[in-house]
Amino acid sequence: MTAPLARLAPRTLRGRLSLAAFTSAALLITVLTVGFNAVARQHLQHQADDELHARAAAVATTVDTSRAIVRVHEGTHDDLLDSNVWIYGGSRPVERPPNAATGGPLDRAARTLAATDGRRCATTGGVRPVRLCALHLPGRGAGATVVTALDLTPYQNSADTLLFGSLALDAVMLACTYTLTRLAVGRALRPVRAMTDQATQWGAVASGERFGAGELPAELARLGASLDALLDRIRTLLRHERQLTAELSHELRTPLSRIIAELDWWQARPRTSADTRATHTTIATAAASMHTICDTLLLDARAGVPTTPGTTLMLPALHRAVEQLDLPRHLSLTVTVVGQDPDLQAGVGSALLERIVGPLLANSLRYARSCVWVRARSDADGVLVDVTDDGPGVPPDFAAQLFVPGRRATPGDGHDGAGLGLPLARRLARSVGGEVHYDEQHTPGARFTVRLPPA
Repeated sequence: MTAPLARLAPRTLRGRLSLAAFTSAALLITVLTVGFNAVARQHLQHQADDELHARAAAVATTVDTSRAIVRVHEGTHDDLLDSNVWIYGGSRPVERPPNAATGGPLDRAARTLAATDGRRCATTGGVRPVRLCALHLPGRGAGATVVTALDLTPYQNSADTLLFGSLALDAVMLACTYTLTRLAVGRALRPVRAMTDQATQWGAVASGERFGAGELPAELARLGASLDALLDRIRTLLRHERQLTAELSHELRTPLSRIIAELDWWQARPRTSADTRATHTTIATAAASMHTICDTLLLDARAGVPTTPGTTLMLPALHRAVEQLDLPRHLSLTVTVVGQDPDLQAGVGSALLERIVGPLLANSLRYARSCVWVRARSDADGVLVDVTDDGPGVPPDFAAQLFVPGRRATPGDGHDGAGLGLPLARRLARSVGGEVHYDEQHTPGARFTVRLPPA
């Protein structure tokens, strides 16, 4: 039984609210209609009783009960008073209406009422009901009783007219209630439809549009604020995913290029067994580097998962970072540790250190004219690594945007780069409590300083 009712229920919120309002109004109107008609019928019956009592009191003025035998004085309008009037002296009928059949239903009802003392009324008859009321007159002996009768057909017709009129009014009110509710709900839900249309038009969550930007009712304003907060989280996740994809592509490009170049060189002419083993070693090293890059970046990208701490000897780690790069023939690269301390350590893992220093080295090799210097030194707050080159340096007006992802000072300078390496280096350094700075005071060339936590 529930399934068919569920299928018949409106599927729209507007329809359901309209149906709920219509049902509530129908129940209320039904109660009011029943109550109104019950009160109206009761009032009409009281009117009939009052008329019967008034007629009985008028007839009582013509009845003489001062003697043992009840007498009725005839008046000028006796025919009006005698209409539907019974007069009993005790249980003996003194007068009865000329149109009332002796022993008929009305006559029996009148005799029954006359047998009771006091003022009492009763209704008899079927299709044409008749109301009878008795008035007892005290006197010598049993006294007298006046019984009057009244046809209730006009009163019943009035009650039926009120009923049909109220039903017609109820139907009009219900129709108006349903129509006005649909219009009101439709107007109230208009902002929701506008929000739906906005979401459809925006298409992508990367849009900067906001649901709660317009004038909305309080409830819809809260809904819009919740949706805006949800969209902000989705946009943040999408930006994070795009950033991670771009960083992986940026970092994997160098070892992948090395693999491709090594394979091209190996296939260019016949190779000896030693050359083949060297090629395999180079490819395996590049593949291992790609695996490390993926593990490092994916681990850092996990929200709420801190980077695993560790310790790394600085000099071997910096040499490995240099070996992963293709050093142009016209450049020289020097790696030193201040104080020639081969045991200088930093409080980060080896793979993460290489990922932090790698983009700085690649940037220096890209712009240096002849030399690049890498210098590691101990500091009171940890370990510092300076990466310096003798290139043109960073334009002063671009220094503030140096670590913004995707920004380059001169995109058409002929150098490869997507503007992702330096932001990645700073983000990875900050993930372990470190930092990457650019020294704007250093000239000529450029100098970047990496601060790492102590071991």
